Amino acid sequence: MAEAMGKARGLARTGRLVKQSMGEFQDVRLPADARPPPQRLSAVFEAMALGVTGPITIREIRSALGDRSFATLLILFALFNLLPLPPGASAVLGLPLVIVAAQMVYGSITVWLPRRILDVSLTAEQFRGTMARVVPWLVWLERFIRPRYWPFWPKQGERIVGGIALVLSVVVTLPIPLGNWLPAFAVTLLGFALSERDGILLGIATVIGILSLVVITLVIGSAGALLGFAWSHASMFWPF
Repeated sequence: MAEAMGKARGLARTGRLVKQSMGEFQDVRLPADARPPPQRLSAVFEAMALGVTGPITIREIRSALGDRSFATLLILFALFNLLPLPPGASAVLGLPLVIVAAQMVYGSITVWLPRRILDVSLTAEQFRGTMARVVPWLVWLERFIRPRYWPFWPKQGERIVGGIALVLSVVVTLPIPLGNWLPAFAVTLLGFALSERDGILLGIATVIGILSLVVITLVIGSAGALLGFAWSHASMFWPF
């Protein structure tokens, strides 16, 4: 009898230990660093290009990007301005950049875009051709981006990056031949720097942005000086 009761107590103790162990196992949580990282932007665009069968709108592209930050939309709209486009196209494609960057500076939580911009569409061929140019470049760039030396708090960094991007986005909309490429490239790098919290890339993007402003200023100044020179000499032959 005593032996049977001893075995019963042993079995009960073993059962409690098993339950306790199972409970501890169920409470295990993976650390943030061990969780799978979000899908790379290049992979998202590549999948979209493979799946598109008809015209695709900016609204559909934004929906396909899912719950992503302002940084991703900066990258998206800046990429469009890096492509060879007819004169005057930057005035239209630069406007979404201005709107997104202004909302970042204001501290908005969600992105708002006018319906007219959301309804702009690309044919399947245009979208696939665009992604064929963009995706390889993104894959190359993403190899070098990682979180490092980020100097800002999350919302503070978003506003500061938004301020820099806003100035560059206004420059993108100016009707200057080939003048939108360098500032659009700087905005693309700013978007990647913000999305990955890469302080080194932020510094590179800021330097390129300043360089683009210097180049644009020199171009505008040279054009103004040339027009002034032409006007002064023309008045010698055709006085008004």
